[in-house]
Amino acid sequence: MERALTIESVETVPVEAPMRFPLGTSVATVRSAPLLLCTLRTREDVDGRAYLFCYSTAAMRAIEIVLHDAAGSVAGRPVTPGRAAGELARRATLVGVTGVVRMALSAIDIALWDALAVAAHRPLAELLGGARASVPAYNSGGLGLMAPRAAADEAELLAGGFRALKVRLGHPSPAEDLAVLRAVRDRVPGAELLVDYNQVLTVEDALRRGRALQDEGIAWLEEPVRHDDLAGNSRVADALDVPVQIGENFNRPEDLAEAVDRGACDLVMPDVARIGGVSGWLRAAALAGTRGTPISSHLFPEISVHLLAASPTAHWLEYVDWADPLLRRPLEIRDGEAVVPRRPGIGLEWDPDRVAFHRCDRH
Repeated sequence: MERALTIESVETVPVEAPMRFPLGTSVATVRSAPLLLCTLRTREDVDGRAYLFCYSTAAMRAIEIVLHDAAGSVAGRPVTPGRAAGELARRATLVGVTGVVRMALSAIDIALWDALAVAAHRPLAELLGGARASVPAYNSGGLGLMAPRAAADEAELLAGGFRALKVRLGHPSPAEDLAVLRAVRDRVPGAELLVDYNQVLTVEDALRRGRALQDEGIAWLEEPVRHDDLAGNSRVADALDVPVQIGENFNRPEDLAEAVDRGACDLVMPDVARIGGVSGWLRAAALAGTRGTPISSHLFPEISVHLLAASPTAHWLEYVDWADPLLRRPLEIRDGEAVVPRRPGIGLEWDPDRVAFHRCDRH
């Protein structure tokens, strides 16, 4: 019988974690990871943990305010993630459950699920019905926009232990994109390459570049055009042989269903912080499963490995090491696979000294 828990409070710590490789995209260059660490306390002395990648310190401050306000409204209630998610979403209806609000509520949901799994002395993946011991992973911790030689050098460093890498493209000309891709392939000839355009292209440019890239044997073409341009993405997916991947900006599971049903993608990759936490992911994974659509993750590898292990059409885990400087036991990668931790819950264990050093409100 699973132990009943009651929500007491939520504690947060904002940190800026160093990144091994600055990540240049068509939107911005990121040199450190603004992470909001969340601990949900229960009256039964069982903690649930989560964290958010907040994109900027300004967004992190806003998310933290919303998160504490939301957590206060469910203090004293039972730890029942589905019910809490519905109640918190209704409470935020007038503001809108998207962006900052969605991420704040997702963190609470993730922490609630973690607390339940910890109380049950089971890994989260097992609590969710997952039986997989590991999930295929690709390294996404670098290879931003850069010159061919630099990209090849970085790819060589990133390839250790992995069978696949993500390459960000979107240079001024298709020829520059091809030069980077070929330089990386020449340096790591056995690796699968996944290409991400971060929504920078027009539909016509995506068709032109996509036709050139698909002859290079890439595994997928990610976000070639604006994520919310389903008609444009559908044109690209229909015209190209290479699979089109979108989904990190899905705001709710129903967005996934609409994108797949309209032919806007061949693959999906929800973000656990944007899709509605663990509860939202489970609904999204079920929708992907009924459609036979492969589902991958976006960021948060320590959490996502559990979710993919319980997803019927699990595909790739996106691996980044951004939380590693704060963790006592980082996620293990073995032979190109992310190993599902066997510890109770998600398995997030923060190193208090490292957290204290990197927290960005210490002054």
